[in-house]
Amino acid sequence: MSNREYAHQLLDRVPESKIFYIMGILEGAAIPEEEPNEETIAAMQELENGGGECFDTLDELWKSLED
Repeated sequence: MSNREYAHQLLDRVPESKIFYIMGILEGAAIPEEEPNEETIAAMQELENGGGECFDTLDELWKSLED
């Protein structure tokens, strides 16, 4: 039996009142994994090397965009 078949069997045994709690986990797991593009990789490397700009709040970010 595959893991997928076993998961289906387990879901069939979960009471309807508890399915809601499992749906969030399944939705998160169903999101396809994406590779970051070159621009994102470069930005992450810049931050790792002490460069770039970090913000503690969204207000700080928005303010920096207004300048």
